[in-house]
Amino acid sequence: MTTLRLIESLYSADQQASVQQPTENEALDAYSSVVTTVAEKLSPSVASLRVGRRGRAGRQVLGSGSGVVISPDGYLLTSAHVVADADGGSATFIDGREIEFEVRGIDRLSDLAIIRARANDLQPAALGDADGLKVGQLVVAIGNPLGFAGSVTAGVVSALGRSLSTSDGDMQRLVENVIQTDASLNPGNSGGALADWRGCVVGVNTAVAGIGVGLAVPINRTTQGILAALIAEGRVRRGYLGIAGAGRPVPPRVFGAGDQRTGMGVVEVVPGSPAAAAGLRAGDLVLDVDGTPISDAGDLQRVLVADSIGKSISLRVIRDGRVITLAATPLELGVTRF
Repeated sequence: MTTLRLIESLYSADQQASVQQPTENEALDAYSSVVTTVAEKLSPSVASLRVGRRGRAGRQVLGSGSGVVISPDGYLLTSAHVVADADGGSATFIDGREIEFEVRGIDRLSDLAIIRARANDLQPAALGDADGLKVGQLVVAIGNPLGFAGSVTAGVVSALGRSLSTSDGDMQRLVENVIQTDASLNPGNSGGALADWRGCVVGVNTAVAGIGVGLAVPINRTTQGILAALIAEGRVRRGYLGIAGAGRPVPPRVFGAGDQRTGMGVVEVVPGSPAAAAGLRAGDLVLDVDGTPISDAGDLQRVLVADSIGKSISLRVIRDGRVITLAATPLELGVTRF
């Protein structure tokens, strides 16, 4: 092939590629269309919250935030730290309605809370599943930053699998698989919606970690269970063993290459705790609980749900190069202290 024909063929291929690829304006139009559609779909379901506590002189305003309607009969989802010290307040919607609400349940250890507004005709948002998110995926944040109701920002999922440290008194916990996004979040966004391109809520905006970095608690099977417990009982019951640990490789001499690679190494056992009573020791490597593999503290937290409280559970543990089985009976976290 001559040089001229080679150039002509390359030029022709480039022309074909340019026909198949969207132009910059077309790409921007598509991006804008997604953001606009999500905003139109979700904005009626996101409220601006003014929270407070009623006293002798009336209700004292303590702060503000955002909330997301999850049922027509008045249930809204928000961040625990938004309503942590309040007993109620008012929710203002994009149509101008201002509705009184009361706090139904708070779970500081997941930074999630449920409030209930005095209404039966609210427009609920659709809840999605954050477990299907991918880094680089478009997300839209809707909330009320700095008091500006119904504000919309867009960005991408910057990272997945982050952890957020939470506490309730002397109890501490890591919220696992937190979503990191570069969608602009400011004070007042907490409790607002982080949505995917379909307009489904995949996260609850919870904190600003730094310039250009926002965090959101994921909406998935685990957090939906927390929301159900808050609606039904006003609280979340968790099992407690009394151990602290982190992920640690399983020694190759114990298992073959095809078996479990990581367990949870026990760093500390609280004296007098269920773990101590079961015979767990610092240095042990927990492999599974009742057959569910455990690779880190997050896995253990997910296993210790309400159903585990007061029931004997089986733990497979590596100690001194041998696999042993121990039985422990979790107590309720927050009820029994040591």
